Amino acid sequence: MELRWKSYALLTKQELYAVMHLRQQVFVLEQNCPFIDADLNDELSDHLLGYQGSELIAYARLVEPGSLYPGPSIGRIVTSKKVRGMGFGKIITQAAIDFSSKKYPMIISSAQYRLINFYQDLMFKAEGDVYLEDDIEHIKMTIAPPKRMSIFSFLPLS
Repeated sequence: MELRWKSYALLTKQELYAVMHLRQQVFVLEQNCPFIDADLNDELSDHLLGYQGSELIAYARLVEPGSLYPGPSIGRIVTSKKVRGMGFGKIITQAAIDFSSKKYPMIISSAQYRLINFYQDLMFKAEGDVYLEDDIEHIKMTIAPPKRMSIFSFLPLS
């Protein structure tokens, strides 16, 4: 998988369309959860796009502090159905953690509760009680990643 970080301003129309298509395919159709995915936080985010060839197969966003939470938030982590179970979800999440840790000391995620073990495997800690978000159980997860060099290389945000 080829990973590319992009600021919102540098996303092409085609990239943004592919992101919205993947997120809606999974979060709205597969999870049968009608909600407004375009939550006005994309403009305040850095976007991690994971490609296999020319196809977008994975995605995550890093929302700047003060938008969703007092600190930065990694969210909208998604992989296409055809590559699930191949480890791409962990790769893209770890890449988002690595990138975020270069900018911020703490990361927050509103994680689907059914994925708590996935996040805990990546060293996130659960905080508080389970709550409903868009009719799906979620839990606040935080991580204070150590400062280290990433094994991933990215295109600059410039």
